[in-house]
Amino acid sequence: MPQQAWSDKRERQYEHIKESERKQGRSLKRAKEIAARTVNKQRAEKGETKKSS
Repeated sequence: MPQQAWSDKRERQYEHIKESERKQGRSLKRAKEIAARTVNKQRAEKGETKKSS
């Protein structure tokens, strides 16, 4: 799990996206990056992150 702040739902989402990217031929490193960025973007859009001042 890359982030301690992620909920179980976000962790499942991360794993799903990562596996999907791997199936599309992405490297593990790139798949992890895409998955993490996607999850973090979703968290920000849903207001699950602290806003920086």
